[in-house]
Amino acid sequence: MKPIKLSLLAMVFLMSFASCSKEDMATEIIEDYTIDLNLAKETNWEMAEEITYYINQHRSSIGLNPIEVDQQHGSAYAVEHTKYMIAVENMNHDNFHYREQALTYQGAQRVGENVAFGYQDGQSVVRAWLNSPTHKRNIEGDYTRSGFGIMPNANGTYYFTQLFYKI
Repeated sequence: MKPIKLSLLAMVFLMSFASCSKEDMATEIIEDYTIDLNLAKETNWEMAEEITYYINQHRSSIGLNPIEVDQQHGSAYAVEHTKYMIAVENMNHDNFHYREQALTYQGAQRVGENVAFGYQDGQSVVRAWLNSPTHKRNIEGDYTRSGFGIMPNANGTYYFTQLFYKI
């Protein structure tokens, strides 16, 4: 009987030191959302401006407010994801929840994302997105800001991540 009590006491003792409080978890979450804002400088801003122009032109044509470009957090997270897509050689929305939560931590009320690859200019990628119901829904969504990750891979093929969010 003593070994069982000692084992239970040992387990309780270990569990009390292994558990995390909500405060500890909040600190861990905040640390997880830290990002190097210099990543935003790596996007192709000329193409981002072109995409923004065509998206805002479309939004205006249906009575929506223009989207402002975020050259900090939104773009840093978008660049990070574009680099990931290039590394895995696959267009995807992997880990979108992380980007969504990170921007929510920055004050976003809602977040959406469009991705693409293989287009050589902003007009053609916007045209493709407008021809896709899910991408068009983001373009026409209740968003106020957008971040961009636009980069070519080693072969010169462009990968695009556009994060939409509302503050």
